[in-house]
Amino acid sequence: MTRQDVRAAREGEPLGVDAWRTTHLDGGERLQVVDTVATVLAGVYTHLPAKRAAYASDPVQALVLLRRRAVELSDAEFHLAVTGILAGLRDAHTRYLGPAALRGHVAVLPFLVEEYGPPHDLHHLVSTVNAEATSAPVDPGFAAGVEVLEWNGVPIARAVQVHADRESGGRADSRRARALESLTFRALDYGPPPDEHWVIVGYRTEDGSFAEARFDWRVVEPGRAGTAVRAASRGALKVAVDPAAEAVRRAKKLQFVPGLWASDDAPAAPARPADPVPVAGEWIETPMQDVVAARALDDEIGHLRLWSFDLDDDDAYLDEVTRLLGLLPTGGLVVDLRGNPGGLVWAAERALQLFTDRPVVPTRFSLAATPLTRQMAASPFNRMELEAWHDSLQDAVSTGELYAQPLPLTDPAWCNDRGRAYPGPAVAVVDANTYSSGDLFAAGWVDNDIGPLVAVGAATGGGGANVWTLTQLRDALVGTDVTLGPLPAGAGMTVAIRRAVRSGRGDGIPIEDLGVPGQPYTMTRDDLLHANRDLLATCRSLLVGGPPSDTGEAP
Repeated sequence: MTRQDVRAAREGEPLGVDAWRTTHLDGGERLQVVDTVATVLAGVYTHLPAKRAAYASDPVQALVLLRRRAVELSDAEFHLAVTGILAGLRDAHTRYLGPAALRGHVAVLPFLVEEYGPPHDLHHLVSTVNAEATSAPVDPGFAAGVEVLEWNGVPIARAVQVHADRESGGRADSRRARALESLTFRALDYGPPPDEHWVIVGYRTEDGSFAEARFDWRVVEPGRAGTAVRAASRGALKVAVDPAAEAVRRAKKLQFVPGLWASDDAPAAPARPADPVPVAGEWIETPMQDVVAARALDDEIGHLRLWSFDLDDDDAYLDEVTRLLGLLPTGGLVVDLRGNPGGLVWAAERALQLFTDRPVVPTRFSLAATPLTRQMAASPFNRMELEAWHDSLQDAVSTGELYAQPLPLTDPAWCNDRGRAYPGPAVAVVDANTYSSGDLFAAGWVDNDIGPLVAVGAATGGGGANVWTLTQLRDALVGTDVTLGPLPAGAGMTVAIRRAVRSGRGDGIPIEDLGVPGQPYTMTRDDLLHANRDLLATCRSLLVGGPPSDTGEAP
């Protein structure tokens, strides 16, 4: 890929009027969409009882009511209505994918806004700017470090709150975290495009004056790395991921580290006879750079960044993480999962053993006890995937249990087949955008007593389920009384199929909406502008004892 190719990919295309144009569905096709979504929610959606109780609403009844007026709506109104019903579940695993010309694309602005400070005194800071990703020149005064005050004339705190009302997340802080991200990055597969074609940002300059800058929304196609989970792989049904957040993660990589993005599909580097001694502060070269990175912060402390678990080969992943750990200082390790949107459950849960001598007990999963899940578990076509839940689903008919017996997706023997790879103490760091398999890793970290867990905010994002696509569900319905055909115009959906509950110390506690709490940490201005300096100092203090110092981050 040439430099010109990368530049064109980063710049993308303008968000034009076509973004709101959807393929026309006739009345029958609309009813097919509504009936399919209702069948999926009522028949297999694992969180339906909890969501009905938590939000005092019934999405199945809402779809029944939408069916009565579906034909009267415009195409955009219809798709927004379906999207809105599913968004009300506050579940990033369960989403409607409407027909759109922009499938696989992300709407972007060329900067990031992050916040720091306690909840009663939040500040919104521009942390990164990519002036090369837009055809229009960026105001030179608009740079990393300026404080955002207004968003399209609305005070920034209010603008974030408005976005939060539309976001997934069972807690207010998790919705806020996703809303802050959606100010500048939005996956167009899983929600509508921005209402506006451009935004006007009001900000405080370095000299304290007020200024405004205009930015046009652009549309990019970040793609997936060559190491990502494949649809036909052996682990395709063992995925726990927020697909929208994964698309956004990839778009950020394209915008802000294009060199790494361009190398995603490059062949793996040949094995070297010996790995060089890592230089403090420099990331170690790895063929799996899309999902993992490692560096020595200094002579004592290492830093392992788990960007994502979207990978196809968990054995190769464990091999590479083990290699990287062997190159790091052994005095202590910071395992950073902030913003990890999840991926292959096996990879997340098997990785835990690399940091502990204790036997690792994996998270357990269960199906909702419904007539449809009983049929699916009884079908010979699902013997390998669902038969283990068959007996408890049948027992639920007489016991009234809402869920089948919780069982692990990751074989406990696999969670302990390699043993410890990092000899020193370790601390894990998460935030409200750590989701899905990221939640599972955090739960395993705490419940297996591996080490301290630091949470930026209250807890992890709270994505507690194994997620399937509509195509995967349709295949699993073979042998049952229910048949789901493909939706018109390429529409689709994802659904939380198996609910996760914690094991070990947190035995039986659900992860959905609650997340995994840790030692609270509040981000600082220095964290946003100086590579997490205060956060890493706090982690260092947990590893070596004593008060946080200013030397936790390598220069």
